[in-house]
Amino acid sequence: MKKTRIQGLLAAIAFAAMSLPAMAQNFPSRPITMVVPFPPGGPSDVVARIMADGMGKALGQSVVIENLGGAGGTIGTARVAAAEPDGYTLLGASMGSHVSAPALFPNLRYDSTKDFEPIGLTANAPAAVVARKEFPAKDLKEFTAYLKKEGEAVKQAHGGIGSSSHMACLLLTAELGVKPTLVAYRGTGPALNDVIGGHVDFFCEQVVSVQGAIKGGSVKGIVVSGNARSPALPDVPNASESGVPAFKINIWSGIFAPKNTPKAVVAKLSEALNTTLNDPAVAKRLLELGGTVPPVSDRGPDFLATQLKADIASWNPILKAANEKTN
Repeated sequence: MKKTRIQGLLAAIAFAAMSLPAMAQNFPSRPITMVVPFPPGGPSDVVARIMADGMGKALGQSVVIENLGGAGGTIGTARVAAAEPDGYTLLGASMGSHVSAPALFPNLRYDSTKDFEPIGLTANAPAAVVARKEFPAKDLKEFTAYLKKEGEAVKQAHGGIGSSSHMACLLLTAELGVKPTLVAYRGTGPALNDVIGGHVDFFCEQVVSVQGAIKGGSVKGIVVSGNARSPALPDVPNASESGVPAFKINIWSGIFAPKNTPKAVVAKLSEALNTTLNDPAVAKRLLELGGTVPPVSDRGPDFLATQLKADIASWNPILKAANEKTN
């Protein structure tokens, strides 16, 4: 009896091992869900939808976006970490869900470096500082002077503790030496809406999310991070020419699958992502929004894994220090 059970177990293991290549070969046989851990309209959502459309065409199956926001992106991210590792549930991730969360949430239900299989980077973008339309400053010099004078009376919106909008403004306000009152929202979309409505004073977020509002005149563009102007916002000065060269942040988006997703499936998803990134129409669309396609050298699972660990190491002490000050 014992021998029969062992033989049965070995047979089951052998069958499972043989079925993995077949599963990968037939993958995908049904629609894929890509969870975006933030509300619709934010940068993660915008980029994920562009990638989902392209990857769906490359894979021959639709990739459906599911927005599951809350808790700085950790709710949706935890959902994907616990999902079946079969390639049918993916995460449209951001620096907020994977870099900030480990520093800010001690009881996090996932480990961003251990509980996922990286698929690849999807986009890079600088940050832009935008202010409500009637804000009494036309450039960074006047903006800084106003914040220093008014102090905590100035309200800064962000899309949740640890989000890219929180990280970008954390870097900016530290460099300027100002301390506005922070107002948290459940994502970029709601935060930007309140800046447009004049309920809060300013906001820092990826150019991808705010360029439309700046061009439409519903908010003021104050400065763009880095040492180059964004092609999407050529009239907004960059940080170097505005006198704050240290305001340099490259905000990335990426795609992950749950840990233990078969390597052949990961490879197929990564190939579909690479096909999407090679599409000139995708590059043009991202450029119009203020983002850029990762260069070929910065693509694939290995690069994203390395980038993630490097960013966690560099941002962890900054975020923890900021969190301690606010608690």
